[in-house]
Amino acid sequence: MLPADNHVHSEWSFDTGAQASMDRACARAVELGVPAVAFTEHLEFTDWVDGDAIAADGLELGWWARIQPIDVTGYLACVARCRERYPGLRIRTGVEAGEPHMFGASVARVLASGPFERVLGSLHAIPYEGRLVAPDKLFHTLGTHEVMRRYFTEMVRMIKESDAFEVLAHLDYPRRYWPAGAPPYREADHEEGYRAVLSALAGSDRALEVNTRSPMASVDLLRWWREEGGRAVSFGSDAHLPWIVGDKFDVAVDVAAAAGFTRGRDAHDFWRR
Repeated sequence: MLPADNHVHSEWSFDTGAQASMDRACARAVELGVPAVAFTEHLEFTDWVDGDAIAADGLELGWWARIQPIDVTGYLACVARCRERYPGLRIRTGVEAGEPHMFGASVARVLASGPFERVLGSLHAIPYEGRLVAPDKLFHTLGTHEVMRRYFTEMVRMIKESDAFEVLAHLDYPRRYWPAGAPPYREADHEEGYRAVLSALAGSDRALEVNTRSPMASVDLLRWWREEGGRAVSFGSDAHLPWIVGDKFDVAVDVAAAAGFTRGRDAHDFWRR
């Protein structure tokens, strides 16, 4: 049996297109034998409220033009319809909270507005010269190694300053956009940064995501997670289209198993050491 897909987006995320569909994503999960899906819709902000750390940081949010707030009422109604239509599939509610350490009060307001069962923490942007900037936009300005160093440093800060999430999503997100002219990406070149993130995450007793949309994590990387004290892994396709649900999970479970993580008695739960 394949594991639960704990990172799926539907029409309720601002960055999906006309083909996104919660209903069809559920149908795909049933077809593949994925026992559970969590619809972790994007939770990002274009402004801040009192209590958000970013207000004190004084950062500008100029790159967030596409972001739209999540329609919690519509989203939850859609989940209810899918639960009725697919009774054999466990369907979890959730969000993918971007930069939750910077928008703590804003995140808390949304989480208080509904029953969100699976909350991911993501870092899609890092501070640079007074602005929040997508890290891949800085490769040619700062160089690849420096971007990754800053990214991992900010991710450690995110883990330490936010307790809103239970799963850390795509811990090496900039790798997804690695520049074609740069030397090939090697996890070993960034081991110090990875281990700093993994140590902080393990110390908070949270789960690490094996994201199958990003370049697949290696067995060595998941072994570093174990060595730093990590106890659980979550699998996520990061699907923005229905047919991506459960993508490459056959490979991902082999990687996790080789690193010493195994399926528990509950097929809907994380894999553990």
